[in-house]
Amino acid sequence: MHKFSSKASVSVLCAALGLAVAGCSQINTLKATMAFKDANQLYRGQDFRAAVAKYSETIDLCRGSEPDCTDVKLNPAYFFLGNSYDNQYRPARRGEPANDALLTKAIENYKKAAEVVADPLTKQRAMEYLVAAYGPDKLNEPSEAEPILRRMIELDPSEPSNYTYLSRIYEENGDYEQAEQLLVKARDMKANDPGVYMTLATFYSRQGEFDKSMEALKARAEKEPNNPEAFYTIAQFYWEKAYRDFTLSDGDKMKFVVAGNEAIDKAIQLKSDYPEALTYKGLLLRVQANLEKNPTRQQELVKEAATYSEKAAAVQAKQRAASGGRSGE
Repeated sequence: MHKFSSKASVSVLCAALGLAVAGCSQINTLKATMAFKDANQLYRGQDFRAAVAKYSETIDLCRGSEPDCTDVKLNPAYFFLGNSYDNQYRPARRGEPANDALLTKAIENYKKAAEVVADPLTKQRAMEYLVAAYGPDKLNEPSEAEPILRRMIELDPSEPSNYTYLSRIYEENGDYEQAEQLLVKARDMKANDPGVYMTLATFYSRQGEFDKSMEALKARAEKEPNNPEAFYTIAQFYWEKAYRDFTLSDGDKMKFVVAGNEAIDKAIQLKSDYPEALTYKGLLLRVQANLEKNPTRQQELVKEAATYSEKAAAVQAKQRAASGGRSGE
């Protein structure tokens, strides 16, 4: 007994009944819609192998005799088909033909989704996953990811993450000037987004440009003056510089400690039960004590530092107790 695919059986049925092309198309669309619904259910259940079969069926029925599925309600199946292959790929088994073929098929369908899908969100997701497929955890081919990211920037120039991803590719290739320009562009595109300043600060930190890092962190704090974490991060950077940079004079170290204390005091003022901020207040006071020439003042700073360490431990214990109490309810 011969088996027929859904697409083939519909074609035979249409020919036998002498149905018009439009009627056949409607039948295909109905069957594709049903297959898409089944595929989505399998996808949600993480049965990706079975989902592949159903998404493939959806696309075959939707395409008919055309090269691509152009139905805007059905062609997101390209993305989900790609992602179903992607979810079966295992980086630890890279080099095994069957495993590598899964990623190849995922890329093919991500590209097709980015090309034909009308929904902006699905198109964006397809390109994001495509970039990830070329990333260091998978194919590690950054040159393939670059044109995709540039296309993503063209489609949505106000999305800072696209600039950030592309910047990282240039940074890893040693083109620090171009990497910086992209991050600055991201900042300019979304100047009210605190995240772009943090990304820029982290980049400058990796390049050893402390002053530029601090400029970015302070700009971030200006954008969110009520966020204690913004001031805590500034204090972290100041402590790191004062404590670990042995090329600094004691005078410069003290300047950074003073600036760090100002930032951490602001963080604690905004959130008094902030254990990390309380801990760093103690760390900054200890560095200050090491730089202090007056023995009496030095002992005072050491005692004050211990007080903040105790406060941090007490807050953490209280938070653990509260968390344990909720989980036991």
